[in-house]
Amino acid sequence: MLNHKIKVLHLIKSLGRGGAEMLLPETLKVHDREQFDFHFAYFLPWKDQMVPAIEALGARAVCFKANNNLQMFQRVGEISRYVQEHQVDVIHSHLPWAGVIARLVGKKTGIPVVYTEHNKWERYNKITYWLNKLSFGWQDAAVAVSDDVQQSIRKNSVTNFRELVLPAVREDKINGKAKIPYLLNILNGVNTAHFVRDEQVGLQIRQELGIPANAPVIGTVSVFRFQKRLDVWMEIAAEILKKMPEAHFIIVGDGPLKEELLAKRKTLGIEERLHMPGLKTDVKPYFSAMDIYMMSSIFEGLPIALLEAMSCGCAVISTKAGGVGEVVEEGKSGLLCEVDEYKKLAELGVGLLNEPERLKNLAECARNRVVQDFSINKMASQLEALYLFLKEEKG
Repeated sequence: MLNHKIKVLHLIKSLGRGGAEMLLPETLKVHDREQFDFHFAYFLPWKDQMVPAIEALGARAVCFKANNNLQMFQRVGEISRYVQEHQVDVIHSHLPWAGVIARLVGKKTGIPVVYTEHNKWERYNKITYWLNKLSFGWQDAAVAVSDDVQQSIRKNSVTNFRELVLPAVREDKINGKAKIPYLLNILNGVNTAHFVRDEQVGLQIRQELGIPANAPVIGTVSVFRFQKRLDVWMEIAAEILKKMPEAHFIIVGDGPLKEELLAKRKTLGIEERLHMPGLKTDVKPYFSAMDIYMMSSIFEGLPIALLEAMSCGCAVISTKAGGVGEVVEEGKSGLLCEVDEYKKLAELGVGLLNEPERLKNLAECARNRVVQDFSINKMASQLEALYLFLKEEKG
C-alpha cells in the first residue's frame, strides 16, 4: 500500500476538442483515484472546452498562458516550480510542442517524463519534426498509440530505446549510464459503457435534422482540417447519392476549413442531404443516428471518434489511414480501401446500404471489437502500471 498518492501532471498544448484532448477526461473517469492524483496543464487559454469536464471530476486544470509556440518555452520555469511545489511524481505530455516543453522541465527538475505520440512523424512540419526529434531522447518513456505510430518513431528518431512490456520487471535498469528511454504501445481506448447505441436518441437527432426515420445515414465526427479530407468526403457523399438518393449524411465538427467546406457542399448541390450541425460536446446521439461511419483521411494516429462510433454500433467504411487498419478488421468490423483509392468508398457505401444484413453484422462486430481490445479501462490500467514503474525506477 502506497503511503501517498502518485501525482501525475498531464501537459498538453490545449484542452480543446481534439482527439488527444478529449481522452484526458475520459481516462480520468476510470483511473484509480485512491492511488493516483491528476493535474492537467495547458497553454492556449481560448481552447479550454475540456476544462469543465476535468474539474467536475475533481481534478485540477491550470493554464500556463501562451499565445504561440515560442511563448510556451518561456513557461518552462513556471511549470518547473509548479511540479516541485505540488510534488508531482510523473509528467505525462501529449503532442510534440508540449512534449518538448515537458522534456525541458524533466531535465530541470529530474521528474520522470512520459510522452504519448498520437501521430506519425512524417506529417509534422519541419520545425515541429526537428524539435521533437532532437529532444526525444530526453524523456523516460515514449508511448505510441498504434503500431503504425511506433514504426514512424523508430524510422525517424535518432534515439535508441529499451523495450517495456507491462506489467514491467526492472531487469534492464541502467545505473550510472546515459538514460535510454523506453518505447511501448498503449492503444487508445473509449468508454464502452458510455458509448452504447441509443436508438431513441438517434431518432430524435434525425427528427431535429429533418432526416426520415428509415433513411440510411452515413456520418463522421471530425475536426475540419486538411488531413481529414472532408472535401473528398463530400464528393463521395455526392457519388453515393446518385445511386442511393434516399440517403442522408452528417458531419459533426468545426475547424479552420469550415467556410471552404460549406462552399463545397453548396457547389455539390447536396445542402439538403448533408447536415452539418457544428461542434457538439456530446456526440453519442449523432453516432446513434448513423448507420455507417465513414472516414476519408489521408493520415491518422489512432482516431478516438472512430472507436466511439464503433462502440456505438456503427459499421465502418474508411481509408487505411494510420492506425485505422489496426482497429478495423477488413470484412469483419468494417470495409477498407487504400488511402489513395478513396473513390472506392462510394462503391463500398452503396454496396453496404444494399445489404442490410451485412451492415448489421459489421456493426455488431465493430462494437465487439472495441469492447474486447480498445476499452478505456484497459488503456487506463496500462498507463497506471507505467506511472508506477517509472516512479519506482526513479526511486
